[in-house]
Amino acid sequence: MAIRSAAFAVFLFPVVVSIFFGTMVLGEVLKEPERDLDLWPFESSGNVIVQTGAIKINGLQESYSVSKAIEVTVSVSDPIFDCGDLYITIYDISKTPNEVITQSGFFGQCYATSNLVMPIDDKFSETIDVPGRYEIVAEINDKEFKKTLTASEQFIVK
Repeated sequence: MAIRSAAFAVFLFPVVVSIFFGTMVLGEVLKEPERDLDLWPFESSGNVIVQTGAIKINGLQESYSVSKAIEVTVSVSDPIFDCGDLYITIYDISKTPNEVITQSGFFGQCYATSNLVMPIDDKFSETIDVPGRYEIVAEINDKEFKKTLTASEQFIVK
């Protein structure tokens, strides 16, 4: 019994007290004006650029049969996004909220010098085995993660 009390006093009590006081201090700091808890390190306001035609998903068909590979490329006409990171995500839009089926990231996509389509030296190819309605979203960020271009299209798997 004495060992249990000693273990509680030495190990568990300091952890509980630290969490309690840390919560109290954070709560008081967040009560001050102009304070907020920003868990995302990138700028959140004004970083999305929407330009018609600046990003395009190429090669997407309106419908696919089950187990047929979905292969697309992405082209961007804005040189600000040269050497950016490209993400291609497929969502199941029949569920609320939309469920991510797959996401692929292609980093350091430098395309402007040769007018290349992305992904460069790689390919996006995914197979969906469940019939339904899906949405594919292509998103490219600039080098500093301050600006983003996004394009999306829907398709059906039969």
